[in-house]
Amino acid sequence: MAGRRRPAMTWGATALGTLVLGAALYGAVLAALWWGQERLLFAPTVLPGDHRLVTAGDIHEVRIAVPGAHLSALHLRLPDPRGVVFFLHGNGGSLESWFVNPDYYRKANYDLFMVDYRGYGKSSGAITSQAQLHADIRAAWDSIAAHYSGRKRVIYGRSLGSGLAARLATDLAQADAPHLTVLVSPYRSIAALTAQHYPWVPESVLRYPLRTDAVIGRIPSRLLLIHGEQDALIPVSHSHALQALAPRAQLLLVPGAAHNDVQDFPVYLDGFAQALAAL
Repeated sequence: MAGRRRPAMTWGATALGTLVLGAALYGAVLAALWWGQERLLFAPTVLPGDHRLVTAGDIHEVRIAVPGAHLSALHLRLPDPRGVVFFLHGNGGSLESWFVNPDYYRKANYDLFMVDYRGYGKSSGAITSQAQLHADIRAAWDSIAAHYSGRKRVIYGRSLGSGLAARLATDLAQADAPHLTVLVSPYRSIAALTAQHYPWVPESVLRYPLRTDAVIGRIPSRLLLIHGEQDALIPVSHSHALQALAPRAQLLLVPGAAHNDVQDFPVYLDGFAQALAAL
């Protein structure tokens, strides 16, 4: 009787093929992440060029020229302000959704300057690299800093903007350094945050590591960290880690606050106002 034919493929070969296919799929996912991570990290609201952002007479629309594009900004300008808050917002929305409480700054007697990143709101162009993003922020700062010579200058970063604010505060020369840097819902780095939420993504793939932890110890000014205790997106452990790297920093925790509602809590509003008044 003829013997049975042996299978054309052994179990070992099948397992090897599965591993090769899995590795190929993993490599394809990482390649897509490398080339398309702007779509994952940045979530802009785009507005038409003729969209009117404000109607108040003391708030002015500003255009800032940067290489290959222009940035849209709003500038609350008071008659005799104590200084200015240079505000770098989070990764979603635009000035229309972020520039929402000018009365808070009027009461504190501080001007407010807020800029949309490339591709956000009425800003043209698109974000293509971390170096470009930092250069744009520096250009926006340079466009107004000289107007506040002799007055208090505050750099404020919220969520995504916290890493940009920390880097700007360290890059400025001592003579131009801010009097106060405020980081709200900050992260140690985008790399560390990615490792928490997506541990299968290697750091080498990230083109926007935004290493706040590498620069925070060199911020020369007063430093205030603010974090919602219930923040699930950027856990409060990030602020604790940053404070350990910058022991002079003050940490203000907001009980009950998550990531997107910190501004609704009196602990935040009063704490930030007190920090401005103390300068």
